[in-house]
Amino acid sequence: MAALPSRARIVDVGPLDGLQNEKQMIAAEVKIELIDRLTGAGFKFIEATSFVSPKWVPQLADGAQVMANIRRKPGVVYSALVPNMKGYETATAVPQPQWPDEIVVFAAASEAFGQKNINCSIAESIARFAPVTAAAQRDGIHVRGAISCALGCPYQGEVKPAAVELVARLMKEIGVEHCGVADTIGVGTPRATQAAMAAALKVYDLPNVSGHFHDTYGQAVGNVYACLEMGISAFDSSVAGLGGCPYAKGATGNVATEDVLYLLRGLEIDTGIDLARVVATGQWISGLLGRKSAGRAGNALAAKMAA
Repeated sequence: MAALPSRARIVDVGPLDGLQNEKQMIAAEVKIELIDRLTGAGFKFIEATSFVSPKWVPQLADGAQVMANIRRKPGVVYSALVPNMKGYETATAVPQPQWPDEIVVFAAASEAFGQKNINCSIAESIARFAPVTAAAQRDGIHVRGAISCALGCPYQGEVKPAAVELVARLMKEIGVEHCGVADTIGVGTPRATQAAMAAALKVYDLPNVSGHFHDTYGQAVGNVYACLEMGISAFDSSVAGLGGCPYAKGATGNVATEDVLYLLRGLEIDTGIDLARVVATGQWISGLLGRKSAGRAGNALAAKMAA
């Protein structure tokens, strides 16, 4: 077995992917404070917001307000999901210091998912992003891609690694610089995860492939470890395990950042992130949402610190 990485990069997606499915409206001030707390805890990568139509995702209608009011720290990459040119134009129709440092585009590895949700094929969905990536390259904004449903689809079931490779190739062709492989509904297991990652690695080099896992079946931390065994060292996670998938019954949130950091600390893999401050942030946002944190390590550490 190859040596595990000595350092890992964590993107906290709580402010966007975590909060977007909340039924209660979350005030922009709360989102801003969450991002600022994550910055204070040492995160160098934070998924801050999305520039989608407020008609489709009312929770994210305050994207421009959030980007304008966070306390930006030099060296931190604040990213935003951009679904189309209209979203890109909104994201950049403000003074440049308020622009996202990185945009995220996305496509499913499942034809059934694309047809059901956006009424187009995989190839058509990615072609729609070509003008977005071209504009971002022109403006000097990094482009990250997310391949959703890479390990399973709520409509077609199993997703083959060949489909992940196809989406990765199509993304590469339009200028996407980094490929995130996402188990959107949380059905993946370590062996299937490694197969999906190997497919992406046929197209992108090792530093430009990352994993994004939901914990529906309790496999997310194991899937992170399976990636580490392959040398992959970049992961998305969500403070307090915030988030979910509206398309899959029973799908829970993203893997909790606290659980991933606890694993990495045990493996002596450096992240530059203060786990105690992340635990405190997870407890704070969970309290505001009126529920217990989904981060098991976070809850255990919080109880230990309280004692």
